[in-house]
Amino acid sequence: MPRVLLLHTGGTLGMAGGRPSALRPAAFFKTLKSRAPELFRLADIELELFSNLDSSEMQPELWSRMAAHLHHRLPHFDGAVVTHGTDTLAYTASALSFMLRNPPCPVVLTGSQRPLGEIRSDARLNLIDAVLSALQGPREVTICFDSHLYRGNRTRKVKVAEYDAFDSPNCPVLGTLGVDATFEPGLKPRGAFRLFEKLDSRVFLLKVYPGLDPALPLQLLPHVRGLVLEAYGAGNFPIAPELGRSLMPLFLQARERGVPVVVVSQAYRNGVDLSLYESGAEALAAGAMGGSDMTPSAALVKLMQGLAYHPSSPEALARFIQTPIAGELTVGRPTVPPPAPQRRRPARRVRAE
Repeated sequence: MPRVLLLHTGGTLGMAGGRPSALRPAAFFKTLKSRAPELFRLADIELELFSNLDSSEMQPELWSRMAAHLHHRLPHFDGAVVTHGTDTLAYTASALSFMLRNPPCPVVLTGSQRPLGEIRSDARLNLIDAVLSALQGPREVTICFDSHLYRGNRTRKVKVAEYDAFDSPNCPVLGTLGVDATFEPGLKPRGAFRLFEKLDSRVFLLKVYPGLDPALPLQLLPHVRGLVLEAYGAGNFPIAPELGRSLMPLFLQARERGVPVVVVSQAYRNGVDLSLYESGAEALAAGAMGGSDMTPSAALVKLMQGLAYHPSSPEALARFIQTPIAGELTVGRPTVPPPAPQRRRPARRVRAE
């Protein structure tokens, strides 16, 4: 039989309790063998306990340890399944996609909205689909949930209380597991299987909103190495000085301090184009980088890795951010600042809504 590594990290799937008591981590492997014995008919499954945490406790240090462990173990298996809580599942999938380059077999993350031990749990089917995806799916880091297989670094959690909890707005699904299971080829391997486990977690994710006082993020700059800005639409934010809420001082001071800024969109579909509107053009002139159609979670983790491996080269960091590493962005969008800052304010471009 094919061999599959099942690495348990925690999450709702392996919890016990529930209304009226709170859910809590529980003994997972015993429940797995009694509630989902079909798994062991699909493959020779080796169970390993990495952690037993609520996914809100997942941190970059654990991603590095997990990636190093998987790098050591994957060559001995035909596929791997990582069970994980849903709240930070997209972050972990993004991290593993950047850390495990050209994996020798599929790495599939899954979880559930209800614990495996409950009657109406979605955990059993998610586990079966994940194991099947680990055997037949593409050789990349993916998320399997509600009979769909998504590229891990393209995925967002979109629902809390429904079983179709994830979506991949800017990337087609890689697999559909209905009556038949069909899979797309996925990413083509580009070289040997390599581990890039280093991260610099001194980054901040800032969401633009009406009323944001620029003084608040300005106070953060001395304490961070990088900044991801969730802007409006195509990469817009306030710049009118007369209203006292312009964010341009943030970009200018970030450039002076050597703090890279990556701009992504709050919109679920499409991505930023910093050349389209005046605020984005001024951000480009101040050295900001457009994050194309990356999700905020993917952009955040990618910036962590870029800072760890390119700590003193803004040019190398910019190339790293704009280049697809694991299918996380669509090429062809303006993502890199111009060679020299523009001193003149560019003409305002207006697009019909």
